Amino acid sequence: MSRIAVVPGSFDPVTLGHLDVIRRAAQVFDEVHVLVVHNPDKQALLPISERMTLLQKSIAEAELPKNIVVASWSMGLLVDYCLEVGATVLVKGIRSQIDVAYETPMVIMNRSLANVETVFFLTDPMHAHVSSSLVRQVADLGGDVSPYVPPVVAEFLSTVG
Repeated sequence: MSRIAVVPGSFDPVTLGHLDVIRRAAQVFDEVHVLVVHNPDKQALLPISERMTLLQKSIAEAELPKNIVVASWSMGLLVDYCLEVGATVLVKGIRSQIDVAYETPMVIMNRSLANVETVFFLTDPMHAHVSSSLVRQVADLGGDVSPYVPPVVAEFLSTVG
């Protein structure tokens, strides 16, 4: 039986911290679905299709394992996607206690709704201060985001400002 996990996120844009969590998940699970989701609580910079393209290019550029599938989900519950693809685990990157507090109610709800467990991967300390929203802000103000995002994303952000 194949162990399938889902790594959900807005990935707006994908960061090196995201890639680190995805790489580590791909080492633990047989198949990893990196799921670009619409978050109604966030104002997106990029459309989902552009985020998926940058994510796919970033994964290829980083030479991550071949057991990674990039997909999107914008309607319905996250656990509906998990059930559809046979995933029993969600993987979330955790940067701080704030992330744990934010994620805990969702962990309990996802387990209750569909018996989908959540596994937390602690972020590498070198990425703990980086978020997509902070990267967007730095890029919008003309700062260098290349230490925080894959090269393809840094190049893209330098052209949209």
